[in-house]
Amino acid sequence: MATEPVSPPAAGADDRQPGRERGYDPQLIEPRWQERWEEADLFTADDASERPPFYALHMFPYPSGDLHMGHVEAFSLADAVARYQRLRGYEVMNPIGWDSFGLPAENAAIQRGVDPKEWTYANIETHVATMRRLGFAWDWSRRLHTSDPEYYRWTQWIFLQLYCAGWAYRDEALVNWCPSCSTVLANEQVIDGHCERCGAEIVKKPLTQWFFRITEFAQRLLDDMAELEGHWPDRVLTLQRNWIGRTEGAEVTFRVTGPGASPDEAEPIVVYTTRPDTLYGATFFVVAPEHPRAREWARAGGAEEALDEFLDRVRTKSDVEREAAGGEKDGVRLGVAAINPVNGERLPVFAADYVLMGAGTGAIMAVPAHDQRDLDFARAHDLPVRVVVQPEGEAPLDAATMTEAAAGEGTTTNSGPYDGLPWPETKQRLTADLEAQGLGAFAVNYRLRDWLVSRQRFWGAPIPIIHCGGCGLVPVPDEELPVQLPEPHEVDLRPEGESPLATSQDWVRVPCPECGGAATRDTDTMDTFVDSSWYYLRYCSPGRDDVAFDPGDLRRWMPVDQYTGGIEHAILHLLYSRFFTKVLHDLGHVDFVEPFTRLKSQGMVLNQGAAMSKSKGNVVEPKEVVAQYGADTLRATMLFAGPIEDDIDWADVSTSGMHKWLGRFLRLVDDHVVGRDETDASGDDALRRATHRAIAAVGEDFEGFKYNTALAKLMALTNEVGAAVRERGASGQDVEDALAATAIMLSPIAPHVAEEAWHRLGRDGFVAEAGWPSHDPALLVEETVDVPVQVDGKVRGTMTVGTASDEETAVTTARELDNVARHLAEREIVKTIWVPDRMLNFVTKPRE
Repeated sequence: MATEPVSPPAAGADDRQPGRERGYDPQLIEPRWQERWEEADLFTADDASERPPFYALHMFPYPSGDLHMGHVEAFSLADAVARYQRLRGYEVMNPIGWDSFGLPAENAAIQRGVDPKEWTYANIETHVATMRRLGFAWDWSRRLHTSDPEYYRWTQWIFLQLYCAGWAYRDEALVNWCPSCSTVLANEQVIDGHCERCGAEIVKKPLTQWFFRITEFAQRLLDDMAELEGHWPDRVLTLQRNWIGRTEGAEVTFRVTGPGASPDEAEPIVVYTTRPDTLYGATFFVVAPEHPRAREWARAGGAEEALDEFLDRVRTKSDVEREAAGGEKDGVRLGVAAINPVNGERLPVFAADYVLMGAGTGAIMAVPAHDQRDLDFARAHDLPVRVVVQPEGEAPLDAATMTEAAAGEGTTTNSGPYDGLPWPETKQRLTADLEAQGLGAFAVNYRLRDWLVSRQRFWGAPIPIIHCGGCGLVPVPDEELPVQLPEPHEVDLRPEGESPLATSQDWVRVPCPECGGAATRDTDTMDTFVDSSWYYLRYCSPGRDDVAFDPGDLRRWMPVDQYTGGIEHAILHLLYSRFFTKVLHDLGHVDFVEPFTRLKSQGMVLNQGAAMSKSKGNVVEPKEVVAQYGADTLRATMLFAGPIEDDIDWADVSTSGMHKWLGRFLRLVDDHVVGRDETDASGDDALRRATHRAIAAVGEDFEGFKYNTALAKLMALTNEVGAAVRERGASGQDVEDALAATAIMLSPIAPHVAEEAWHRLGRDGFVAEAGWPSHDPALLVEETVDVPVQVDGKVRGTMTVGTASDEETAVTTARELDNVARHLAEREIVKTIWVPDRMLNFVTKPRE
């Protein structure tokens, strides 16, 4: 970490007078330094700087209430990253903004009778005040809010870029509908069949919706993870891979026929399966109840009324409930049959709740012996079970009595010409045979579905499309962007069965941009994940009204060097941001394919083992802690509590202990300033070595986000300073250097105390720009080392020798140890084994 220090600005003569103030009063110290940082515009990134750029970014918050302890931990991590990189000589951009559209503001407006805009921006100002009190080094000049028209103008522009490229489209889909919130919910927003926001029971409802074709990028999203290996947490990459869900298998063509119809009249239906080797084990055929052919088949089979009753039951279940293993498997026989292409067997066709339209083709061949959900359904509906894969080394499976499906590997059985083959060989050969007959093909499938982006709510970015009876869907011209929201009083925020924007007819009715005829605006708004999928680009070109982002600015700052944020965003936000980057790359707007070079995720903050919640009465307010102990104490406590990626339990931390240590450090500074002897040239070698070892070790800890161990080493260094002063009477330059180095290394974590210490030591400028201290590698080498001494393999003592001592010196020193000498008495030494700096063993002649 031998980075050259950055030249700091000189302080005023008044500021260089030490000793005017003593002790630790955070309520006096912290506001003073915050004011000076702001006056100096210290943290505003300079686009024209000659320093190398470093883009430090934290996931921006949603403005609901004030900051909580989770925010404090997350922002303390982000601030430590930015301040450390600034000390290393980088021009750091560390911006802040708010993800300020979304359903909570709309619900608040409905429940409390307030303007969602006023509610949102009031919460933002509350956040700002708390952030400033905590002393975070944001670049406030780049501040953004996704609900500002000058921001969502460009969100709409990006939407149109996707639409014109064919990656945004409209289609009917069966969606999760919350009748209370009057909006579509993503699967992740449905908990046990209820809306996560209001608790209302969701229903399935067919609606025409807007989608982004993220599935076209599925393989690239997987392949490009190679760039992220070793730089992103393994857990996050695993979660994304599982969400994308790539599988290799086969598409197989069955044919569905009605009662009394001949096979020649059968309708081809394609299924996707990862186990075509089990085709001979299919005993029934299952489709999603929403399958577009289900009703026609039910009509042909005389089961239409039964299907309607079944659909009423299914609409109250979430997708997670329907897919869950172990639950009751509901379904209805449709009265038609599917012909198995491998043996011509006619399989009864069912609509079943555990099959989703978003999974494969919405139709599956059911092999109950080798799939647990199929087995559960078969037992519930008295359907046959046929074993076609026999596990190696196990007793033959009994299809009549088995309660657990054999989903693993084995030898093919009951499968005609494929009997006796290992299952992977059956899979390959059977698929190739189907392909030769035109009845199947090798295929790759993904669990990932296209991104549903439209929402039936007011507080979001309007979708910039106009509906014309003659011209169809017409993009709003760029020069007419943004399509601004009407005022809240102009809409009904609680409409029945339609988007709130549809109730403002003056806003809805517009002329068609192409033909000039009467037309209407699209009344849906965008998912807020759209807003947050590109904000990191806007920070590079703040305030520009001619472009969303300037290519030159992106070349300087992007990709983000270090992204920090919660593990809860491991899938959707990060996946959507990666997708947007690839889209914009393919459209020629950016020249990189991954937005975030490195990622670090922090854990949660708990209290007594549970998430902090007002209903549980275990909330600790950051403001209360700051009022009692100061911002630095709170920030340092959070980063000292354990590894940053682990959860923190507030009940286990010691805020008062951290406060005492920070005060003790300032007292060391005060005592040194009062008693220092600038003529003392004797030096303290032990303290000098301790200082340089700390500089090297703390730098390594910062590189690895090990702030808890970095703080422990700084505490140890202050103990070394105290011992040097008390026990050896040190008072000169080595003490001064140790305290100054401590102030610099502490400044990313406890910046106010560090600035105060720097100032009291009489140093110029801000510690924030002092440059990371250099260390002398020669001083890292220990002068002496303790080495165990063995006699015939048993430790008989420990000697202290100089590092890299030769064997003769080691032997002489060891034989002077009383216990070693006693065990060597009257023994003949036949060999000595000397491992420098580690071990000495005397091997003696066995006694006769």
